Amino acid sequence: MTDSKARQKITVSGPIEATVQVPGSKSITQRALIAAALARGKSILHGPLASEDTDYTAKALLAMGIVIDEGRDKWRIYGQGGVIAPPATEIFLGNNGTATRFLTSVAALGRGIFLINGDQRMAERPIEPLIQALRGWGVKIRSINDTGCPPLEIQADGLAGGPTVLPEGKSSQYLSSLLLVAPYARRNAELTVEGEVLSKPYVNMTLAVMRDFGIEAEAASELNHFRIPQGCYQGGEYRVEGDASSASYFWAAAAVTGGRVTVANVPFPSLQGDAVLVDILGQMGCRVDRGDQGISVAAPDELRGVEVDMGDCPDVVPTLAVVAALARGRTVIRNIAHLRIKECDRLGVMAAELAKLGVKTEEGPDYLVIEGAGRNHSYHGAEIATHNDHRIAMSFAVAGLAIPGVVIENPGCVGKSFPDFWQRFTSLTP
Repeated sequence: MTDSKARQKITVSGPIEATVQVPGSKSITQRALIAAALARGKSILHGPLASEDTDYTAKALLAMGIVIDEGRDKWRIYGQGGVIAPPATEIFLGNNGTATRFLTSVAALGRGIFLINGDQRMAERPIEPLIQALRGWGVKIRSINDTGCPPLEIQADGLAGGPTVLPEGKSSQYLSSLLLVAPYARRNAELTVEGEVLSKPYVNMTLAVMRDFGIEAEAASELNHFRIPQGCYQGGEYRVEGDASSASYFWAAAAVTGGRVTVANVPFPSLQGDAVLVDILGQMGCRVDRGDQGISVAAPDELRGVEVDMGDCPDVVPTLAVVAALARGRTVIRNIAHLRIKECDRLGVMAAELAKLGVKTEEGPDYLVIEGAGRNHSYHGAEIATHNDHRIAMSFAVAGLAIPGVVIENPGCVGKSFPDFWQRFTSLTP
């Protein structure tokens, strides 16, 4: 439960030198939870993320008849081989877009009526492309308010399989949702995506999790056509990587303070596309080291602006935007229209909140331009409106390390992905 009246003041820091660990990947945890729930037999997830979002996913699976024992460092999931029971009440998923999209397809595997709902923002986040693709597999599903958004009603009777079309790839979550359940269709499933597929690393992550649980999907090189064999995931042990999106705030802390930070539990190579942020920081002048002890970022004397396409890794755009403000020169971040359908309109919010600090920005329909003035520029503090978005809160916490007077409103919203963020973040500074 977040508190909109709460405030977190950030203390300006000198160069940060630290080695940290981050919680397990939210994206991998949610995919592995779904695969384990649909698997035959017991699975053990090592190092999963315990957060608001993964709690929504786990509780929904429990309501669908899956037994989950959550320990401190590992969870046991007793898969039912694809059998999904209709819950006694509606499934409420807050503003968890990943769970809403994934569990919509999971519910379609059941028999009976499923109602999926969320909070006010979730009722504004589109899901119509997924609805259309599921209808192609014979699913009776509708947007209750006829908005193409939740709440949803599913009259479930399993998946027919065969060919279907996903009308757009703007959210990789639609595609991942379909892929995860496709092995349980009554005949071999085939899936075609129209338009550009964004966030491709997340699709590859889904395919990798499916493979680790025993199902190999056939994918075209552009990730716009798939053939998925019938089958059943097999339970087993699975280790969740440290979250690269969460790690981004610590790598960025090194960059903006002129320090060096090592994140010890994000591997190289990683399943997570967001790990590419360290390469972008390298383009901005940072030194990046990858080794047995983790991935380290060390800041240069002066950061420089870059021009990048972030279509594949939107979750670290807020982090990059803050670093860009403290670089010297122009940064152009392109291909990010899909930021507008996240927990808030992240593109618009980043432009507005950076402007509060005195940063010159230009917001376009699918791009953000930041005129960075360097670490020593006299930006000024402000109270940052998070719009109840965890990534806005954490990225502007990084800004506060270099800009005096930054205050984060509703700091508890970080619980969505990183419940103890503030304890770990404040431990960086004396």
